[in-house]
Amino acid sequence: MSEHVKAAVRALNQIEGIRAQTHPMGTVFETDSLQKVFEATEAAHTAILNAGVKRVVTQLRIDDRRDIDRKMEDKVKAVQDE
Repeated sequence: MSEHVKAAVRALNQIEGIRAQTHPMGTVFETDSLQKVFEATEAAHTAILNAGVKRVVTQLRIDDRRDIDRKMEDKVKAVQDE
């Protein structure tokens, strides 16, 4: 399975403006536009199919907050701070 995840993450990393972070249960990525979100999702999904997988299920959750500028690291830091 890890080889397929690697293919998807490589595809994400090739898209300008995408920042990806892989964790044990998936990959989170961020960008500044919804268009890039859909471009990145399609690229990752297609990369897995191109790796020879016959069936791919892609789950997408969008967190779109526009009142303040937040990064992935900010959310992790908020949990880790005591």
